[in-house]
Amino acid sequence: MNADTPGRIVLLTASHRVAPGLLSWPAWQTLHAADRVLCADADHPQLPYLREAGVAVETAAPTAQELVDACAGGRTIVVLPSGEGDSALTDGLARLAGSGRVAMPDLELLPGSYDLPGARLLDLVEVMDRIRRECPWSSRQTHEGLAKYGIEEAYELVEAIEDGDRDELREELGDVLLQVVFHARIAQEHDEEPFSIDDVAGTIVDKLIHRHPHVFGEERAETPEEVKEHWLRTKAIEKQRESVTDGVPLGQPGLALAAKLASRVRNAGLDVPLPSGEGIGYELLALAVRAEADGIDPEAALRAAGRAYRDAIRAAERR
Repeated sequence: MNADTPGRIVLLTASHRVAPGLLSWPAWQTLHAADRVLCADADHPQLPYLREAGVAVETAAPTAQELVDACAGGRTIVVLPSGEGDSALTDGLARLAGSGRVAMPDLELLPGSYDLPGARLLDLVEVMDRIRRECPWSSRQTHEGLAKYGIEEAYELVEAIEDGDRDELREELGDVLLQVVFHARIAQEHDEEPFSIDDVAGTIVDKLIHRHPHVFGEERAETPEEVKEHWLRTKAIEKQRESVTDGVPLGQPGLALAAKLASRVRNAGLDVPLPSGEGIGYELLALAVRAEADGIDPEAALRAAGRAYRDAIRAAERR
């Protein structure tokens, strides 16, 4: 081995969101072939698995110069950075490389594992858990106390969608997601019927698979209308409702409530005359039912008209 050969330094990173020991095949090949494997953190979560696989790991925190010197003669040294990233070492290597006075080893950043889609949701669950334990306000919240925020965030999400603001949409989706994770975290503490965010996710996964037999089963659906038929049929079997009005929340805005009831009636093929009466309420009911039959969301239509009215008011104020 030529003493003048600078060698190779491999910084082996791994996602903390992936279980320790689940490394890529190139990572395992590099670890087994390396002359030395170093880690400054004696409690690094990967170490038990590396040692079980026959990889000798030294607990050491060399300086950048010491690491470069250790590579002399063409040696390959793998470094497992700590969770903080060992910035002193990487900054030192960058300074040596930039100085032009040092024969640098080959530097390689080798990802040993990658985040899967949805990995940041694990971070959200972890952050929410800590906030629930340590925040004086969050630790005292209940489902009932948070209910109003769920409604507010849902309305803000709808507004972002209607405004077409992508940044606002991303933020409002996060706020709605926070409500889900917050309620699930509170639910873990129930004395008799606790459940977690995994139970929440598992429930909706099972529901989606069951209601999409054309995707996960052997049934076929070629059009949106056929998909809707599958959905309504499986939903009816699941719920075993006595009335088409079961499950319609009466606390929702009036126009949305009227349109939802009209939709249930239409989908069930029922012939239900509108109730007669005097007053604006019955007139609005008729308008909402007519809008739903025409494929128009009366609540959204009224909001759009309301925004136009707001703009007209502001224009008048400026004049």
